[in-house]
Amino acid sequence: MKYATLQAATRDRSRDAVLRAGRILVIDDEPIIREVLGAILSQEGHSLRLVEDAETGLEALEQEEFDLVVLDLMLPGMGGLESLREIRRRDPDQQVVMITAYASVETAVQAMRMGAHDYLTKPFKNEDVLKTVRNGLKHRQLLTENRSLRRALQREAGLEGLIGKSRVMQSLYRLIDQVAPSRSTVLIQGESGTGKELVAGAIHARSGRPPDAFVVVNSGSMPADLLESNLFGHVKGAFTGAVQTKKGLFEVASGGSIFFDEIGTVKPDVQAKLLRVIQEKEFIPLGAVQSVQVDVRIIAATNIDLMDLVKRGEFREDLYYRLNVIALRIPPLRERRQDIPSLIDHFIAKYAAENNKDVRGVTPPAARRLMDDPWRGNVRELENTIERAVVLAAGPVIDEDLLPEGLGNPSPVTLPGAGDLLAGRLSFYETMERFERDIIEESLRRVNGVQRKAAALLGLKATTLNEKIKRLKIDHS
Repeated sequence: MKYATLQAATRDRSRDAVLRAGRILVIDDEPIIREVLGAILSQEGHSLRLVEDAETGLEALEQEEFDLVVLDLMLPGMGGLESLREIRRRDPDQQVVMITAYASVETAVQAMRMGAHDYLTKPFKNEDVLKTVRNGLKHRQLLTENRSLRRALQREAGLEGLIGKSRVMQSLYRLIDQVAPSRSTVLIQGESGTGKELVAGAIHARSGRPPDAFVVVNSGSMPADLLESNLFGHVKGAFTGAVQTKKGLFEVASGGSIFFDEIGTVKPDVQAKLLRVIQEKEFIPLGAVQSVQVDVRIIAATNIDLMDLVKRGEFREDLYYRLNVIALRIPPLRERRQDIPSLIDHFIAKYAAENNKDVRGVTPPAARRLMDDPWRGNVRELENTIERAVVLAAGPVIDEDLLPEGLGNPSPVTLPGAGDLLAGRLSFYETMERFERDIIEESLRRVNGVQRKAAALLGLKATTLNEKIKRLKIDHS
């Protein structure tokens, strides 16, 4: 195969196209290709590592960071597409340029769908190589700069409305940062009022997807037929009243994220179509014959145990596992009481500004009642309570007479799972195991995870508590 001779190309390129030199990994089994690419790219000042197979390339990616990977489609052993899939799994931000001797649009499109930045066809021109590599490096540089900016903003202004410095919230923030750049579906679990939509928004904000491409679907507030039409859209004449073609929310959210609030309320027929979108990245609008392809990150939330619905036949098991690729649990407010003062200050400032009131804090008696309440409605209930108090306040502080009657009374202690036991959904032994797990987890939370102190609190030997933690598989990290 004949290739263009090397030449000093693009000396007169515009100044705004010049980027910093990058670290580039070239994976190609043909020595002449590695030699040509090495010469072309080294003239631009890039540092290179040239390897002949995917296995060696993946090892190199484990050892050091590269700004760009140039990957041949036809490789011995692990092929190019399989290699691309593995590279993107390890680092969704990794920029990959594919090389193919087959100018096949189908193959190129498949690689692009899998996350490749661009592709080159053999024989290639020097200018095309340089242009494609520059664009890939520019995209990588923008992703890096955006991530740094988002982290700086997070340090200054918090995490997209999420308030709290407790240990459990800090752990949640770290998980959000870890999962946000991936393409995997996320299932957010938490009681009503804990802030599931805020967490979904934080995941999207850190995903690298367009900021305004975040669509919220209130699954529980729509009838099944209306939900289906809203999600997948319809063509003109698909049903009575369909006077014009309408895009569905999946198409509107393409390139971004779609958040399903209370996914457990979705009816089985819609569940089947949702599963197809997750698996195939496509759907058919109502009344249409052609499928629509979309690139959408799916985030779902639930305040109930979806596995219980699966066992009762009310939720598809295959959809459950597709949604539950990455699970995040938002702790209820009673598990992070140390965050209550920060939340109170935040809501006072918010509603004082909205209502043009000079309210700056709470009296000690009011603070005690706010700290002692079980907050069954979680952060949402606390926010409503503070908003009401700010509106009614006549002075600069909120006293306990502005709080709802009964606020701060300790909640009665109930055995976890007792209702399920009496309803026949749990056995006696399952109920006792749940209680044992909950009481151990609560004791560990109160002593910041120190097993020795938790054992003393429970009146157990440290070794006995350790055995129970292992048997119940309690995460106390």
